[in-house]
Amino acid sequence: MTRRVTSPMVTCWPRQACSAEVLPEQSLLRRLRAKNDRMRDQRIRLADGRVVGFADYGLPAATAVLWCHGGPGSRIEPAHLAAEATRAGLRIIGIDRPGYGLSTPEPGRTITGWVPEALAVADHLGIGQFATAGTSTGGAYALALAALAPDRVLGVVACCAMTDMRWPEGRATMSRPHTHAVWEAPDRAAAIAAAIDAHGEGGSKMRGAGMAAALAATDVEFFSSPAWMTEAAAAFGAMFAQGLEGYADDRLADGGGWVSFDAASIRCPVTVLHGASDRIVDVIHAGHTVELIPGADLVIFEELGHFSITTQVVPAIRALLQR
Repeated sequence: MTRRVTSPMVTCWPRQACSAEVLPEQSLLRRLRAKNDRMRDQRIRLADGRVVGFADYGLPAATAVLWCHGGPGSRIEPAHLAAEATRAGLRIIGIDRPGYGLSTPEPGRTITGWVPEALAVADHLGIGQFATAGTSTGGAYALALAALAPDRVLGVVACCAMTDMRWPEGRATMSRPHTHAVWEAPDRAAAIAAAIDAHGEGGSKMRGAGMAAALAATDVEFFSSPAWMTEAAAAFGAMFAQGLEGYADDRLADGGGWVSFDAASIRCPVTVLHGASDRIVDVIHAGHTVELIPGADLVIFEELGHFSITTQVVPAIRALLQR
């Protein structure tokens, strides 16, 4: 099923509503933190000695959602959705992939190689079944969880997600300095150097007007939301806490496509959510992903972009779990 939605403004954060809505949002977030003082900077140690960092946004009795962040990204990426998710009965758990935030780098990692780390976090928290949400680069990781742990994943929302990079048409739409230069690097050191060249040291080229050309009008509107800005600085710092290692390893993992898992084997409900105005991951990626996954639904918001589309993730998860 394909559903296209006309969105004249960012649904969750209309500018005229900000002054009325921000205080309740922040008040709820403060109450959540008071009840759970370990929301951020949690760590577990794996059997091989590596550390995995994660953040738990929500209450233990709520339905868990493992959040697979974008590239670059971090465990803090979904923080701005915490209050809305809690009201919807959801508990979002953001997990740093290796090389991001608090998680130990793992050179040579694969998409499915990360699945045991996500399951280790769920096991540590005593969570049996959960939904997954993946944004941009993270979409593949959310889908890999569903493919490899079918008894535990209730459903997947892949939001503004890159598709299988074995598909030439989708691959061709990706930014040459940010993706192709890393994919084509002769070794990991060169891949990291290419990632630094594209993003700047510590992500410096993503600050200020550095991303202007990649933003839809609704992304600009989204970035002006106080609810998002409250968390943005911490999230940005966590993205680049270890430089560009995590990002380079993400690209090296997805450059060859979804060779380590079979998207056609996924049997839980899947919603592929995308903004038609996305200038970073073209909307054609969403159409291809739906073709690969039996029964997946495609929902397109006409005017939303790569970042503003995340305002629709919580409603999409709620709808998915009701299917």
